[in-house]
Amino acid sequence: MAEAPEGEAPGGVDVLSGAERTAPSDPECAQGAPSGAEGASGAKGALSGAERTAPSDAECAQGAPSGAERTEVAPTDAECAQGAPSDTDRRAMELALEEADRAALHGDVPIGCVILDAQGELLARSHNRREIDADPTGHAEVLALRLAAERIGHWRLTGATLYVTLEPCAMCAGALVNARIGRLVYGAADPKAGAVGSLYQLHQDTRLNHRFPCTAGVLAEASRDRLQAFFRRLRAEGQK
Repeated sequence: MAEAPEGEAPGGVDVLSGAERTAPSDPECAQGAPSGAEGASGAKGALSGAERTAPSDAECAQGAPSGAERTEVAPTDAECAQGAPSDTDRRAMELALEEADRAALHGDVPIGCVILDAQGELLARSHNRREIDADPTGHAEVLALRLAAERIGHWRLTGATLYVTLEPCAMCAGALVNARIGRLVYGAADPKAGAVGSLYQLHQDTRLNHRFPCTAGVLAEASRDRLQAFFRRLRAEGQK
């Protein structure tokens, strides 16, 4: 479970690297002036991180943006989706939302999770318990994975589908890989901590020994509403 940002609920897409950038003018291209990333250190608008190259002549002629001008954004929910959600997906997410409501009752961020087996039968359901259990790993997905593995008597959850109301964080996405989960369905995206589309794509990382399909955005508004209400209440109480 990706941890919702303090003071606000997830939503939207984070834009990486904040400075505004503009394409070089034609004279700059003609004279071979360096782009933002190639210029002297301290030049305004230079991007950090990824390798960049000066725009080609074709880019200048066509008016295409240079490497420094392109804005990097997190993948959208549609990029994660592997097909439209089914009625089973919606019903399972409704159960996960019920679990999210239970988390809020004991002061935990309202995130819930359920796991169905390959036949659509309920294997496990859980919700955030990090605060009440003082457990750094007490995310809804991790707890549900433990319950499901205990029920079937094996750590491999091949063929199972995990439903969670918020995009999983890196820890939870890694747990899904290790559990050999069959499929992931989540509700709201988490642009600040999500690891299956927003910040990372651990579910499709070819360097890992397991990959799984992901469907995003199922009942996302209902999940987002719960998160926003939770943090509004905390702010009103002076806790955030």
